[in-house]
Amino acid sequence: MKDLKEFDIQFVGLKEGIHLFEYEINNTFFSVFNFDEFESSSIKISLNFIKKSTLLELTFTANGFVEVPCDVSNELYKQDVQAVLPLVVNFGPEFNDENEEILILPHEAYEFNVAQFIYEMIVLSVPNKRVHPGVLDGTMDSEALNKLRELEIKEVKTVEETDPRWDKLKNLITEKKT
Repeated sequence: MKDLKEFDIQFVGLKEGIHLFEYEINNTFFSVFNFDEFESSSIKISLNFIKKSTLLELTFTANGFVEVPCDVSNELYKQDVQAVLPLVVNFGPEFNDENEEILILPHEAYEFNVAQFIYEMIVLSVPNKRVHPGVLDGTMDSEALNKLRELEIKEVKTVEETDPRWDKLKNLITEKKT
């Protein structure tokens, strides 16, 4: 993870109070994590870092877009990314990240890397089902959508007749009761 050195925060040298860190995220960042679902990306991360005497409070804010293929038409579009991730960093005898809102660092730690938190926040803010806005409002015209419209069921046919074999079975139940 030497490519992510810019995401190391050395909190030991910081004064108590509020500090602001800003990062520009693009596909180079995601390639470090071997994540290639985005065609392109441009996201600004703002990290509000509050150092207190016994703990650290972090608030990550992401604004930007990722370019992804639509699940319906396979056309590329820019999906807005807006996310906020609060995190409390406390200190203890050993590292513990089991709780998603509280990170425990060892007492002897003097820095930590925030890249994993940024990565997870962005990836989780993109919807599982990605639908192009043109598909949602009906303005998009593509070959795939035209084929889907062509194959769409236009009229639901209902069968009014019942199978005579079932009628005989129903009679058996009513005959037993009498």
